[in-house]
Amino acid sequence: MALSRAQGTALSVGAVLGTGVISMPALAAAEAGPASLLAWLVLILLSAPLAWTFAALGARYPGAGGVSTYVRLAFGPRAAAAVGWCFFFAVPLGTPAAAAFAGGYVADVLGGGRTTVLATFLFCLTVVVTMNWFGLRISGRAQLGLTATLAALLVVTVVAALPHARLANLTPFAPHGWAGVGAAAAVLVWGFAGWEAVSSLSGDYRDPRRDVPLATGAAVLVVGVLYLAVAATSVLVLGPAAGDSPAPLADLLAAGLGGPVRALTAVVAVLLTIGAMNAYIAGTSRLGAALAAEGALPARPFGTVRRSLVFVTLGAIAAFALPFDLKTTMLLVTGCFTLVYILGTAAALRLLPRGWTRRGAGLALVAVCGLLVLTGRPALWSLAVAGAAVLYSSSRKSAIPSSSTAGSIAPNPNTNPVPLP
Repeated sequence: MALSRAQGTALSVGAVLGTGVISMPALAAAEAGPASLLAWLVLILLSAPLAWTFAALGARYPGAGGVSTYVRLAFGPRAAAAVGWCFFFAVPLGTPAAAAFAGGYVADVLGGGRTTVLATFLFCLTVVVTMNWFGLRISGRAQLGLTATLAALLVVTVVAALPHARLANLTPFAPHGWAGVGAAAAVLVWGFAGWEAVSSLSGDYRDPRRDVPLATGAAVLVVGVLYLAVAATSVLVLGPAAGDSPAPLADLLAAGLGGPVRALTAVVAVLLTIGAMNAYIAGTSRLGAALAAEGALPARPFGTVRRSLVFVTLGAIAAFALPFDLKTTMLLVTGCFTLVYILGTAAALRLLPRGWTRRGAGLALVAVCGLLVLTGRPALWSLAVAGAAVLYSSSRKSAIPSSSTAGSIAPNPNTNPVPLP
């Protein structure tokens, strides 16, 4: 059944509007104070040319395998393998961070600090891995329902809390200096990953050349309004406390509505996290098997969906034990996402015809290169992953077939996209 523009818009919003928004306003405020709103605005403005670039690629190559296909067409199979590796190895690392957002809300209700966060992570991981081991999937309708729930929660939160806003909370505007805005922007990349899903959906539209640009424009507008509204409300209502809150949406709802809203937001946070983790872990386990089939990963540990699922599970548990704080972990993951965007927009410059769309791709490329620099040292992890992919592929005589089957290495893990971040 073909996608309508409304359905495509909903799926595109779901691909970007991830669970990170339940905690990112606090993380950004901790980095830059009220000036974090500038970082939000910059990322929203960047979303327009970035999303438009992937929409143009999807409209020109409908039904293609996503970013890896465009990169393969532009730069060859080894670069496409680097895209696949960046997604595959980023997901286990990002899973504990995503669960930590929900864990903060549960701990806000039950107490227990890191122990409660760990318990929430293990609960969510166990549910998702069990579902995928036995082939159970959250349906596309359920995934969209979870996204709609999140969007509704954001709207209710903003409407309820705004009467308590105080302009005095905007001062001092940049308590950590203007460099904090760049640091906040690097963290916020987590919440804007997912625009590549626009191109992967293109083949499902009735008329890709007409519907993809319109659905993408609507999605950019919806995501931008929701993100900026929640971020501004957090700063204006919570003030300096916005950067210290483990559960900012619960604090805002409590300020606006009172009553047992903290328990409700904790339940919603856990359900959203399970849905998002399911989408990414399911997709990543299949991606690992596809990469192994193409020769881009070793067949023994990754050759089947269940083998890849075991790797992702153990990798996520190991990532939780790493001696990194939440910010560093997020930067390691967003560095991988940003590198994928760099390769994708660079491919667009070679594949798209001259004109405004190609200029937009150039603008997006410059912007995402800047974001990779802002990521700092954690960006080296993404470069190491990509370099390892190229070296491994080069070491194999039959590294990756140059036939069209290489397009099956699709970096977007979402059949029904609801992203982890």
